[in-house]
Amino acid sequence: MRIDKYLKNSRIIKRRTVAKEACEQGRISINDKVAKPGTEVRPGDEIFIQFGNGSLRARVLATPDSCRKEDAASLYEVLE
Repeated sequence: MRIDKYLKNSRIIKRRTVAKEACEQGRISINDKVAKPGTEVRPGDEIFIQFGNGSLRARVLATPDSCRKEDAASLYEVLE
């Protein structure tokens, strides 16, 4: 699954366009490599996201095509 779509489905970032822009600005990396919006993400990958004044490191647990709001937190595990 594309990283921009995954971030939207997991509710880490609310809109796919915002996730796409974050990738284009170099704020998102997968397994310590800068990610483009179309970069594929798989279970077991580590995602690092730089927000305005903070950051998030998470491990991908699942990549379903769609997900309910209640189940979104089960798609990833926060590492830092």
